Amino acid sequence: MKVAIQGIKGSFHHIVAEQYFGKSIELISCESFSELPTVLSQQKAEVVVMAIENSIAGAILPNYALIDDHQLTICGEYHLPIHHNLMVLNGQKIEDIKEVYSHPMALLQCHQFFKDYPHIKLIEDKDTASVAKRIKDQHLKGVGAIASNLAAEIYGLTIIAPEIQTIKNNATRFFILTNTQSKNSVSANKASIKFIASHKTGSLAEVLSVMASHNLNLSKIQSMPVIDTPWKYAFFADFIFNSYADYYNGVKEVESIVETLKILGEYSKSKR
Repeated sequence: MKVAIQGIKGSFHHIVAEQYFGKSIELISCESFSELPTVLSQQKAEVVVMAIENSIAGAILPNYALIDDHQLTICGEYHLPIHHNLMVLNGQKIEDIKEVYSHPMALLQCHQFFKDYPHIKLIEDKDTASVAKRIKDQHLKGVGAIASNLAAEIYGLTIIAPEIQTIKNNATRFFILTNTQSKNSVSANKASIKFIASHKTGSLAEVLSVMASHNLNLSKIQSMPVIDTPWKYAFFADFIFNSYADYYNGVKEVESIVETLKILGEYSKSKR
């Protein structure tokens, strides 16, 4: 199976791809999230792995927009515990490090650790593992990367500070995405939808009440601006259900009281 990810080997997306699909996959690396829908549309990959939220840093809002704008279908999810490590060339010590590069989300999740090292400058980069690779390839001294244990192993770097994330119980949720239009799965027990509530008092509360009346357990709701209509918002909601009939009937009733509703995917809830 051809699986596209943001990042390279050793990235957290790579870890998720192998844990979800197995190690026999063909990995398609992309520099940015915005490349992933194109890779799907050009049939260079069958599925995409995309981070959607972190337990510390919150939702990755641009990725919700990518899923919506490119009509991608959520066919699965995966929760990965995130272990950030500070890694350098062999022989380097933390006193030698002047700059640390990593993905903005990784830097955000590790900010507390670096308060004890004011001499280190934190610099945003496109990917965690690509920094580790660059340090190895260019033999960069005085430079560190924040990345996974796998990245240190692949690129032969030394971890001088393990588990530096501010909150030790840190996890990221990933979506498994395709561009197939079929979203119905009677074996599913979780679904993601996008809706725009009607412009009247209590409209969102009415939607949530309908969901509850059909035994739909709301697990996340996220608002995003409707770009072409200032001060109007769409809602992205995830909910868990035990009965597909309850879910089907609930969505139909919600559809009748909102302006628009789109099913983004039906899938099996992952273990946290």
